Amino acid sequence: MRTVAFAVTASSLLLTACGAAVISPAASAASGLTAGTATVQDVPIPDTPAGRQLRWFLGAVPEAPIPEEQFPEHFSAAMLAQLPPAELNKSLVTMKDLRLGKILHAEPTMITSEVTTGGKTFWMELAVDPDGKINGLRLQNPITPKPTPTSWKEIDERLGKAAPRVGFMAAEITPGGDCRPVRALAPRTARPLGSMFKLYVLRAAARKIPDWNTKLTIKPELKSLPSGQLQDRPDGSEVSVMEAAKLMIAISDNTATDLLIHKVGRKAVEATQSRNVPFLTTRELFALKGADYPTHAKRYLSLGEKQRRKYLDEVVAKVPLNAITAWVPPRELDTIEWFGSPADVCAAHAKLRGLKDRRVEGVMTQHDGGLGLDPKRWRSVWFKGGSEPGVVDLGYSARTKDGRTFFVTAMASDTAAPLDEGNVGSELSALAKGAFTLMEKR
Repeated sequence: MRTVAFAVTASSLLLTACGAAVISPAASAASGLTAGTATVQDVPIPDTPAGRQLRWFLGAVPEAPIPEEQFPEHFSAAMLAQLPPAELNKSLVTMKDLRLGKILHAEPTMITSEVTTGGKTFWMELAVDPDGKINGLRLQNPITPKPTPTSWKEIDERLGKAAPRVGFMAAEITPGGDCRPVRALAPRTARPLGSMFKLYVLRAAARKIPDWNTKLTIKPELKSLPSGQLQDRPDGSEVSVMEAAKLMIAISDNTATDLLIHKVGRKAVEATQSRNVPFLTTRELFALKGADYPTHAKRYLSLGEKQRRKYLDEVVAKVPLNAITAWVPPRELDTIEWFGSPADVCAAHAKLRGLKDRRVEGVMTQHDGGLGLDPKRWRSVWFKGGSEPGVVDLGYSARTKDGRTFFVTAMASDTAAPLDEGNVGSELSALAKGAFTLMEKR
């Protein structure tokens, strides 16, 4: 689960979103460039909502500081509430030499490009809301492809170098729903889950909501911070349970997650697991870590379970979103988060599969998280990852053509400094792919 953060240096995040995403280095040819393009700095940019904002941004940054009256025309109100123009300009003036190299990937509402600034090369991701205004902007180090390991020994060696703290489990999920470990590293040690906690919310929704056409109302008090889209929709608008569930898993939409938690009730989600009680909403976690920090965090941690529930309902619930400020260094990773071990994540996948619910199947198979298994040998892949500063988690389960089901999770964290999410994620994904291949060939 990523928090909201603004770059002080170009290698930091400008604005990040909840939920891990692995951008494939193979996606170096942009999609959508044939449908109306314009050239900026000798590079064609698609004529899409995201492309148009990228063209403006590339033209505006060399003239930074940008006049404050221009910001509302190009940035969403939600983003400016977290990152006021003056704060944005502090970083933009250090990037006046920003230059576009090439487009890596393009969609109507998101565009990833390779840029240079300060003599270094970065990948820049820009996303827009339904009104075409920028609601996500971040820089990251370029992701270099990682080779797929060919032995368990190689996996073990590379895991030890991936991050200061790593948990891992490769297992077969039996027809009876048990996780049978094949290879593991600290499989019972609880670690920060990031947005992998949303597996529990999905299970609660599947158990408690018979009709997924049921409408959920987007209310101000239920809106959270990005990642996602629903926080940008008008107050009072509606979304179906099915759409919310798909957004929660596919793009780790935090408002969708909180709407589902509100619908089923906190205790219904708690009933799907035992480590996280009270079970926090995403908005509550943002408030505890980002509003008047560390006052709320210290007070919350000093309380027992009953008092914590009361504090969430009577104090944290009243914290406005615009009171939450950005943070970049890892914060409270071992105290305020959602927690689970590699074995817990395997059990979550196994229990979801055990529901034999076509709705859940459709939600979990929206994309493979960059795993890239051979479709001739594998029938389907489930994926949910998670991240925040200092955390990168990936979790997959996949079914072979002959009906066997395997699971792999890799959980990396560092309490001292943010991880290089792109490259750590790429490494963990490569290790997971190797583990699936080794298990399938047994």
